[in-house]
Amino acid sequence: MPLPIGGARARAPRKNTSAPGLGAMRALGAALLAVGLSGWAVAQITTSTQPLTLQAALQAAQARSHALAAQDAAAEAAREQAVAAERLPDPMLRLSVDNVPVDGPARFSLTDDFMTMQSVGVTQTFVREDKRRARAARFEREADVAQAGRAMQLARLRRATARTWFDRYYQHRMVVLLTRQRDEVALQIEAAEAAYRAGRGPQADVFMARSAVARIEDKIRVAQAREANATTQLARWVGELATAPLGDAPPISQASAANHLAHRIAHHPDIALMASREAVARAEAEVARQNKRADWSASLMYSHRGEAFSDMVSLAVSVPLQWDQKNRQDRELAARLAKAEQARAEREEMTRAHLADTERWLTTWRANLTRLDDYDKTLIPLAAERTRAALTAYRGGRGELAGVLEARRMEIDTRLERLRIEMETASLWAELEYLIPAQGQAEGAAVAPQSAVMNIPESR
Repeated sequence: MPLPIGGARARAPRKNTSAPGLGAMRALGAALLAVGLSGWAVAQITTSTQPLTLQAALQAAQARSHALAAQDAAAEAAREQAVAAERLPDPMLRLSVDNVPVDGPARFSLTDDFMTMQSVGVTQTFVREDKRRARAARFEREADVAQAGRAMQLARLRRATARTWFDRYYQHRMVVLLTRQRDEVALQIEAAEAAYRAGRGPQADVFMARSAVARIEDKIRVAQAREANATTQLARWVGELATAPLGDAPPISQASAANHLAHRIAHHPDIALMASREAVARAEAEVARQNKRADWSASLMYSHRGEAFSDMVSLAVSVPLQWDQKNRQDRELAARLAKAEQARAEREEMTRAHLADTERWLTTWRANLTRLDDYDKTLIPLAAERTRAALTAYRGGRGELAGVLEARRMEIDTRLERLRIEMETASLWAELEYLIPAQGQAEGAAVAPQSAVMNIPESR
């Protein structure tokens, strides 16, 4: 008989006596999940409220970079190969059955014919220690190339991160400036409407003021789009931290590359990479020089014959005959030396190019600092005074609204131009300041986890 619905609901649940700790395990799992979610929530809140400074952005970009990890792996691989290259080649084991007859009364017999032997032998090639060291040194230079590549990647990463950070910083400042100017121009609409209603101004002034506000709003939309694009570019380097509010910009009036430029260029990551490649070419030339002296091999073989015959032992030494060195080994050495000379010439040419580029950046950076000083001391104060004078004249009935709007437009353009110059100067400062990474960073110093860049608790 089926149970009534009420009876089914009243039945007590069965206890799982086979797993007495299951409830405790479930409670522990729920507690750990709650802790993890709370840690994630704290991290999200911290990320959204704590300002992202330029230094924090650089640390975050370095912590999440796969290019640096790739160069570290390449260096480790080269070092492992260097250890292997310094060892002797593996010996060769030879197992053979020799001189088996294929016809006659002893056909296919392994014991009837005195020449039939079952042999086991070992062959070892002996490579001179100098040659093995040269081969190991070649891979060590490859490791140096990987480390130089890491320094180059780090310098490029820091420059790109700094440029995108400054881009977002100044695009946001442009949005703030345009918004403030729009609010001030919007007051002219109210003044023009009041003058029109009182019969003291034409209706055209109202439309003129509204058009001025609409033009500023259009510039705001353009600046907001640029700020969004800058945020997207910054996220390429720092991830989700790109949406955090930015901290204050560092001073851009001092750059480390401004002093002892020629000496610093010699330590430029690109130049160091070229120098490391030149060292690899010279190491390969040394290997080619060592190859002019042939390696020799020794073989030991034990041969077993039938019971009626004695066993045999064979000992052999073999040496390659380099009978045409001038067309083989000598030409290979000449080719390696030419490669090294090519690397040296390319390094010298790159040094000149980087020195010229850096001097050009320095010249533009210094000129921009002078221009910024002129804007702060002369151009912006004059534009602001002109706006105040036109506004005072308009309020006193001695000027027209068109003059006020024109003065306001000139002031906005002056302030925007000043921001554009400062943004260009900051980009040049980033190129100069992060031209060469710090010594510890270039050598692959350990970096903090990404969650610790902005003191974010690391959820477990």
